Amino acid sequence: MGKDKLIKNGGKGTNVGNALRFLVKQGKVIAPSLLDLAGTITGIDDLKELGSQIRGSSALSVEDKELLLKELEYDMIEMQEVTKRWVSDNMSDSYMSKNIRPLTLGFLTATLFVYIILDSSIEAFKVDAEWVGLLKGLMMLAYGGYFGARSAEKIFKK
Repeated sequence: MGKDKLIKNGGKGTNVGNALRFLVKQGKVIAPSLLDLAGTITGIDDLKELGSQIRGSSALSVEDKELLLKELEYDMIEMQEVTKRWVSDNMSDSYMSKNIRPLTLGFLTATLFVYIILDSSIEAFKVDAEWVGLLKGLMMLAYGGYFGARSAEKIFKK
């Protein structure tokens, strides 16, 4: 299993993905299609598909299937709880919970704008490279997450 099959973006990974990596490290044979599918999980439907692939796999032992299906169940519960939290936030009457994403995006954009103006107009003003890297990562995450999520919402509504 190459580095492209490791946990993406430095995250903790899914429970079932971590279990698959554990089984591979133990020398167990896992069908490449299972590993590929586990690497593309983006929602509950993908977890259900992976579950049916695990159940139908002839290469896995009964114990390994039970382990993977239990971990998959934990992932499904986690995703459902996150969805419930988002729905709850949107149903709330709180201004902040409904608008935290656009406010965060606006704050990060304003911060970047201020840094650019100060850096270009005051010769002695220098922003450390570590702060630039942090702001760059946050901006990419915020813009990608906000506009990507908004685009996905519009696509799935159609």
